Amino acid sequence: MDTFIIRRRNAWKNGDELKAIADKSLKIGNEDMPDKIRWIRSYVITEEDGTLGTLCIYQATSADAITEHAKAVGMPADEISHVMDTVVVREDPKKIDQAA
Repeated sequence: MDTFIIRRRNAWKNGDELKAIADKSLKIGNEDMPDKIRWIRSYVITEEDGTLGTLCIYQATSADAITEHAKAVGMPADEISHVMDTVVVREDPKKIDQAA
């Protein structure tokens, strides 16, 4: 599988909508398309209009598999970019629990 970045713009009104679609996305990917696609991580972005968008990292057999998955889930895949290489300077930061 190759690595892809998917940009999903202005896709959700709030975190609850995003959580619901994320659960559906994971289920469809894991149960219906495990040989075609794997969700690695997503970065949630607040768009200028206040909605939520994402930058998602996936491994997939092709961009077509990503499009197929997005349609099955019912979410956009506005831009799909093939990753040629990865340069890791630092690991992604861990969210610090403010209550601790």
